[in-house]
Amino acid sequence: MGEFLRRIRLPLLFAGLLLLTLILMLSDRSEAPGQGTGESWLPNALLEVAAPIQGALSRPVDWLGETWARYVALVELHDENAELRERIAGLEEENLQFREALVAGGQLQRIAQMREGFEVPLLPAQVVGQDVSSWFHAILLDRGRQSGVLSGMPVVSDLGLAGVVSATTPGAARAMLLLDRRSAADAIVQRSRARGIVRGTGTGELEFVFQVRGDDVVPGDVVISSGVGGVYPRGLRLGTVAEVQAERSELLHTARVEPAVDFGRLEQVFVLLRRGPTMDLLYGGDGDLPAPAAPDAEVSSR
Repeated sequence: MGEFLRRIRLPLLFAGLLLLTLILMLSDRSEAPGQGTGESWLPNALLEVAAPIQGALSRPVDWLGETWARYVALVELHDENAELRERIAGLEEENLQFREALVAGGQLQRIAQMREGFEVPLLPAQVVGQDVSSWFHAILLDRGRQSGVLSGMPVVSDLGLAGVVSATTPGAARAMLLLDRRSAADAIVQRSRARGIVRGTGTGELEFVFQVRGDDVVPGDVVISSGVGGVYPRGLRLGTVAEVQAERSELLHTARVEPAVDFGRLEQVFVLLRRGPTMDLLYGGDGDLPAPAAPDAEVSSR
């Protein structure tokens, strides 16, 4: 008997609640409007009993409804968050392109100003490779003999002199940078006109060797190419004097020069499509710089 009552407990409870609800509905219909001012005790009693039970049953339903609403809100928030992230990524890309356009615009303006000072045609070239070691500094360009590039032609950037073409192929060229230990350029101090030689040190800086005879060189002086020697045109910016070092000898002093060109960030350069007479003699036509002869060959030729 007890087992049977436990099995039908929930159905009986549900049936009782349903019965109470029906009685309340019937009692509301049986009372005509305007008949007396007092309330029937039966509906009130049934309401007292049914209200807590109905409240207990409605709470899970309300909780499920609220949970579902929160889930829907979270899904909408996730979708909105993904959309906002996509828009932010697009704005960041537009900002990056805008900044790159500003940088390119500034470079183009400097290049246009630089071209006004040259009568020699300038050929733009992209830097596609670098060869940087403790002794040698060179870059690989995407223009070669088919574009008119010859060994011995100067290479410049919008900031100043970068180097000189040292080897070519039909579609590419190798340029020795001013930083290379083998590089040298006849130079003058723009302010005092002191003259000397700017040489590469292989350490990322330049060295300006000048005569002591009353020459005035101080930190902050701008050093430019002199045009003497028939290698580089006159007036190309080489760098700025950073420090005047101790006497090299009784006749020569040395100054440390910071390059005008940021060689670590070279992306585009320009080849001056004309080389000086010294380079014509050195390279002998359109070929590259010949390799030095072996000692045995020199002896035998004599």
